[in-house]
Amino acid sequence: MANAQCCANAPTVSSTCGAGHVEEFGGLKTYISGPSGSKLAILLVSDVFGYEAPNLRTLADKCAAAGYLVAVPDFLHGDPFDKSNPNRTFQAWSDAHPIDKVTETAISVVGALKAKGVSTIGCAGFCWGAKVVVKLGQHPYINAAVLLHPSFVTLDEILAVKVPISILGAENDQISPPELLKQFGKALEAKKEVDCFLKIFPGVSHGWTVKYPSDDEQAVKSAAEAHQDMLDWFAKFIC
Repeated sequence: MANAQCCANAPTVSSTCGAGHVEEFGGLKTYISGPSGSKLAILLVSDVFGYEAPNLRTLADKCAAAGYLVAVPDFLHGDPFDKSNPNRTFQAWSDAHPIDKVTETAISVVGALKAKGVSTIGCAGFCWGAKVVVKLGQHPYINAAVLLHPSFVTLDEILAVKVPISILGAENDQISPPELLKQFGKALEAKKEVDCFLKIFPGVSHGWTVKYPSDDEQAVKSAAEAHQDMLDWFAKFIC
């Protein structure tokens, strides 16, 4: 079952938001932003609310402004979680979108990026999407990973990651509390062969990087700080 934080503050999705465009890419409808000829790409894996979330697309455009080709695929095939539907539980929704199957689809998107001439790929995942990023990072599909308020990720899965990984967590997170994320950080530091970074953001809750209200100055500031940390990590390894 999903924690209430995972499904809280659902965005008002929009198929037309963002400065980029939607096209078929790697077998999926995908929001694309940034220079099409870039050799450097960022793949964003959404939370349970999907690729049409305005704040997610705003972040994609911010990454694109830094020179990356950015892909935000519809890994949910037009079926984001709808918490207003009393006839479909989160578990039923989750069963329809198994992580292993989503990961296989993500591998196809990575292949499509490389077929375009992309040489280096960073991947960031939010909440539910972070687990997909962890799966990708256990193999040489991507070159760096960022997890933002991850959900359902285990220590064993983190230990299997083979690429540089940054973990950005919330002080108030019932799904991945700071104690768990600190455990992840200590385990990664002990491995030594994998570059890692861990930061716990004070005063914020799970989902703060993409589910912030745009009229809340402090919330926007906290999200922007995490976005910059993500971009700084990619600037270090996606080059």
